[in-house]
Amino acid sequence: MPVRTRLSALAAAALLLPLLAAAQANVYRWVDKNGKVHYSDTPPPEPQKELTQKRVGGGYAADAVQLPYATQVAMQKSPVTLYTGADCGDPCKQGRELLSKRGIPFSERDAQANADDAETLKKLVGGIEVPVLTVGAAKVKGYEEGAWHSALDGAGYPRTALPGQVPPRPPAPPQKAQTPPAPPAPDTATPPK
Repeated sequence: MPVRTRLSALAAAALLLPLLAAAQANVYRWVDKNGKVHYSDTPPPEPQKELTQKRVGGGYAADAVQLPYATQVAMQKSPVTLYTGADCGDPCKQGRELLSKRGIPFSERDAQANADDAETLKKLVGGIEVPVLTVGAAKVKGYEEGAWHSALDGAGYPRTALPGQVPPRPPAPPQKAQTPPAPPAPDTATPPK
């Protein structure tokens, strides 16, 4: 095969590849007023009660979170929960950063602001000392990077996020409870006339 033909074929493939990767379609399913079920690649002509929409096809969906298989398996076997508090400070911040850097999805519970979370934490570790990391059944009190890595490694979580992997967005840190200002005290310095 001549070099020119090969280069032309390669250029054509390079141009078509992005189109094929993005080839996804939405499929709509709805039931009309007569009870007939319809499937279509276009939305129904008018709003329907029982409308479902599914994305089918190959390619990468930009809005879908793509997690490595090892992370998905570890999440099912050993979910990660971080117990924090409003006055936790740097240890909680460092814990969040470590989890995000490794690309690990986690849920965050504020044990100082939520009574249910506080009770759960007391049962787990005997007090409301934060941060506490739970990885499945494993519990790590306080922030010590080596201990956190060890617990996460033991559960099968990857050590680093994959190149190009968007790290899961950590939940916003808990806000300190805002106490309303006290009403001004009545002025007793000058007696009323």
